[in-house]
Amino acid sequence: MTTSLSYKTIDPATAEVLKEYPGISDHEVERIVQDSKKAFAAWRQLSIEERAAKVERLAQLFEENVDELAAIMTKEMGKPIAEAREETEFSAEIFRYYAKNGPKLAADEKVSEDDDVVSYIQRRPVGPVLGIMPWNFPYYQIARFASPNLVLGNTIVLKHAESCPESALAMQRMMDEAGIPGGVYQNVFANHEQISQFIAHPVMQGVSLTGSERAGAAIAEQAGKNLKKAVLELGGSDPYVVLSTDNIQAAARQAFATRMENTGQACNSNKRIIVMADIYDEFVAEMTTLASALQPGDPTAGEKNTYSPLSSEKAADTLMSQLDQARQAGATIHVGGRREDLPGFYVQPTVVTDIPQGSDVYYEEFFGPVVNIFRVETDEQALELANDTQYGLGSAVFAVEQERAEKFAEQLEAGMVGANSSPEESAEVTFGGVKRSGYGRELGPVGMDEFVNKRLMTIKK
Repeated sequence: MTTSLSYKTIDPATAEVLKEYPGISDHEVERIVQDSKKAFAAWRQLSIEERAAKVERLAQLFEENVDELAAIMTKEMGKPIAEAREETEFSAEIFRYYAKNGPKLAADEKVSEDDDVVSYIQRRPVGPVLGIMPWNFPYYQIARFASPNLVLGNTIVLKHAESCPESALAMQRMMDEAGIPGGVYQNVFANHEQISQFIAHPVMQGVSLTGSERAGAAIAEQAGKNLKKAVLELGGSDPYVVLSTDNIQAAARQAFATRMENTGQACNSNKRIIVMADIYDEFVAEMTTLASALQPGDPTAGEKNTYSPLSSEKAADTLMSQLDQARQAGATIHVGGRREDLPGFYVQPTVVTDIPQGSDVYYEEFFGPVVNIFRVETDEQALELANDTQYGLGSAVFAVEQERAEKFAEQLEAGMVGANSSPEESAEVTFGGVKRSGYGRELGPVGMDEFVNKRLMTIKK
């Protein structure tokens, strides 16, 4: 017996259910897979330049429909409208990057040649692949998975988060309007058992998931059992280390602004801020002032000095439970730490310190507007604390002394590292982590190298 998932749009600012959507039936799984297989046979026969032209048109459509697409995202998961527009524009940049660079990135690479024989590494599509995407970046997450695969010639079955059905349907509409043929990209409102059927099906060649550590473990187990390639982008508890600064208030403002992006709901957000003792007190005081100044606001309004709701009731409840655990463990809540007495899913911006190293909550990821600050006495202590995590997604270190920052950054255990900068985010650079943050990479040149047959072709002259 299958377990139904409820695909519905709930306004996070009001908790109002706006619309519900039916899921697919069990018998539709086989049809969807066969449609993907059939579409692959034709899609792969197009030249890579022809496929890239379709993806370029997709980029144009995202640019032409920024306001509409952003409004859908804000309505469904509460992203501040200005950030929603930025995400939509960033998605267009990703589509365009692969449309422009994909043919070059996938070009044959000569690896050996003598008088009689020449050998190449060719990058060829593998077939239908499954994407399982989260709610926190409804378009960007799809763009970075779909773009390289569409250009390569793979076909896609896409399962979006249950809370983002309108965003999922908007993406499907953009694909259709861009001229992506039927069956090449298929949005499915599937449940967990149906996802397992997709992964196990011999036609499907791989699965990419962006989501929680728990979901990643489940998908990895199923993919391994069925000998399928998997790419996993999971959680993060990124260290953000401030060793020295010539302007404490400015350093705190920068760290705070980074943490509050998407209301703190980003895998690679600076969730653990590690500060040297001589600047710690003033840094915490400035953070507390900044958090205190924010008031709950309508994410569609774009008003200054406001914060948005979390994406769901579950997200708010989980965060409140973690803050209660932190209190019980002996942490200090300087400001916030409460639900607002309002409709919707508003949790106050919170500044917390003194979470004991080794406590259960110390190792958890705060997915919301929580600034978690630690005091250290030496660079060595800062490094030990930064790397004391099960995750390894991103990290950053800041110091007035450039050599000090770079030396520290070299020792950070993460997939993305910044010295006097947060790790760059653009279509051109790689995204991914180590340890329990997952494996595989997206974006940049290596984004073309995951779901691809790196085929050896040897030709006798």
